[in-house]
Amino acid sequence: MEFKFGIKWFPNMRGLLTAQGEERKPLMDKLSEGTVLLEEAFGKCSKGKAFFGGGGIGYLDLAFGCFLGWLRVSEKITGMKLLDEAKTPRLVKWAESFCADAAVKGTMPETDKLLEFAKVLAAKMRGALLRIKLICVNNFSVDHGSS
Repeated sequence: MEFKFGIKWFPNMRGLLTAQGEERKPLMDKLSEGTVLLEEAFGKCSKGKAFFGGGGIGYLDLAFGCFLGWLRVSEKITGMKLLDEAKTPRLVKWAESFCADAAVKGTMPETDKLLEFAKVLAAKMRGALLRIKLICVNNFSVDHGSS
């Protein structure tokens, strides 16, 4: 698995928060491509076992597992599946095993609660992006409310 996977995949996931409507589809397509690559890497790393490092949760499982909640939020926002039984069957099983493990069970955020948080975060991010665009377009500083 190339190190570049994370460099490209995670910013696209974050971009879904500020993207709207048709802007989301190309991001999801890129995420889907990355997930297929991750499926291949999982097959090589796991050697047929439940986790990336084999029989127990390891570093890569924790690194990717931290994003499972956001991945599920992305799926809800767009209506597109990233972990799909047809395209990524091993990752689907991995996610189930990861979330069912005693060390993880009960710590994963509920998707609907994380979605509500994502909506608040997205609104703030869009507001910040709008302010940045105004600064660039008008080439002046924004008054931050100081009196």
